[in-house]
Amino acid sequence: MIYTLLTASVPLILAGLGAMISDFSGYLAVFLEGAMMLGSFFVWVFSIWSGSIFVGFIITLLITGLMGWLLSRFIRWTGANPFVAALALNIAALGITETISVLLYNTKGVLRSPRFPAINGIWFVVLAVALVFLAYWVIYHTPLGLRLRASGRSPEVLLQRGIDPVRYRDGAWAVAAMLAALAGGVLTVKIGAYAPGGTNGQGWIALVMVYLGFRNVGGVALAAVVFTLIERVGIEAQAVLAIPSTLLLGLPSLLALLLYILSQLLRKE
Repeated sequence: MIYTLLTASVPLILAGLGAMISDFSGYLAVFLEGAMMLGSFFVWVFSIWSGSIFVGFIITLLITGLMGWLLSRFIRWTGANPFVAALALNIAALGITETISVLLYNTKGVLRSPRFPAINGIWFVVLAVALVFLAYWVIYHTPLGLRLRASGRSPEVLLQRGIDPVRYRDGAWAVAAMLAALAGGVLTVKIGAYAPGGTNGQGWIALVMVYLGFRNVGGVALAAVVFTLIERVGIEAQAVLAIPSTLLLGLPSLLALLLYILSQLLRKE
């Protein structure tokens, strides 16, 4: 039961960490859903191409990390609105995946192949736990983490020391994109196929995890696990209570909203 719950919560933990890191830089990366979508697709493409799931993930992380960094640089160069620019990436991700899928596989639908490498899900749990501890150590116990947090809260302090705080947004968005892509890739590996729309809005929900976890590494990870647990309980209850399927589809978003309201009420107490 615990192993199943942890395995199911891995994508949300990873994407939630990415969202939190970007939030520390002062600009919440709302492109996480698009990055997850790209990660889910590219892991399939490059794993099939190389015959190695490891190579598939490495290439995917390099591509998506570069995209996150370039998007932040584009905002710096043009003065574009970070929120609008990030939303544009979400829209572009759908077009990118569909176009490449049609060109390579002549379909916009589900992609399956016996050549897709398999991997034990326990490794993703181990990776997620390791990244949680690594993020905690870097953010709260290293000069890099201190500067990252200062870039969002007190950028003028960094400027006085001759440090450009916007550079930390560049790095934070690159890391956020990589973690979201990693989360998307995990979803693909879990089902052994690429399914359009398989992210199921988890990139958006990951943004809420930042506030459910009170902008704390451990809190974000715990919020992801609790959210996954409640969501699974709701799904199991659907069979018993005959909940309409349309309501079930909206359950993740509804849960995210309710948990967010609860977190804000607790914060005020």
